[in-house]
Amino acid sequence: MSSGEVIRVIDLEKVYPRGVHALKGLNFTVKRGEIYGLIGPNGAGKTTTLRIIATVLQPTRGDAYVEGYSVSRDPDMVRRRIAYLPEDAGAYKYLTGIEFLEFIASFYTDDRERMHRMISEAIRISDLGDRIKDKIKTYSKGMLRRLLIAKTLMVHPPVALLDEPTSGLDVINATRIRRIIKKYAREYGTTILLSSHNMLEVEYLCDRVGIIHEGRIIAEGEPRKLMEEYNAENLEEVFAKIVGGEK
Repeated sequence: MSSGEVIRVIDLEKVYPRGVHALKGLNFTVKRGEIYGLIGPNGAGKTTTLRIIATVLQPTRGDAYVEGYSVSRDPDMVRRRIAYLPEDAGAYKYLTGIEFLEFIASFYTDDRERMHRMISEAIRISDLGDRIKDKIKTYSKGMLRRLLIAKTLMVHPPVALLDEPTSGLDVINATRIRRIIKKYAREYGTTILLSSHNMLEVEYLCDRVGIIHEGRIIAEGEPRKLMEEYNAENLEEVFAKIVGGEK
């Protein structure tokens, strides 16, 4: 890997049982401090890609590297460098929000001061107010998502893998979370790989995007340059022209 690359995906393939070929030789890189977006239709391979990089799934062929460590050969070293937020993530519903944050923080440090800083930051990110003291089972989907984003970012991971980060959030909270994600990349140098169906979100957040279709990257670049190349007013139009075959 070159000095500026944090994630490198090389000829990645994933074949599920019954011959479902989810990834068919995927290749891309993500630079340090970059926000890279994977966009594509349902079933294109976005979530599979994130799961492999997060070491949740094993690739069938090819490999992915995080800061030079192979997800196949060095999964423990990869896990130390990433924080992963799945789209369908949950939390322990009988804990309060603050108890959940304390529980997660305890995996990362036994230093009380550092733990306090983490939890304070997570409380700020989640913006749940006094509801942080309520049991998670009483939270709405949006409140739970805010808590989960907070626990993912509070540890200041070198790499954050975010699958549909603002799923279930209203416009106000989604906008706020996007600003926080951008802040982590710009101010803390966090490298962010995210998947989203929200083209406005991707256009606002991402330095580069990869359009994935049927397990391969079929177009890649800065959102603005892709819009110029495809004579489109927004990224949604680019996506429709490339994937949908619009003229």
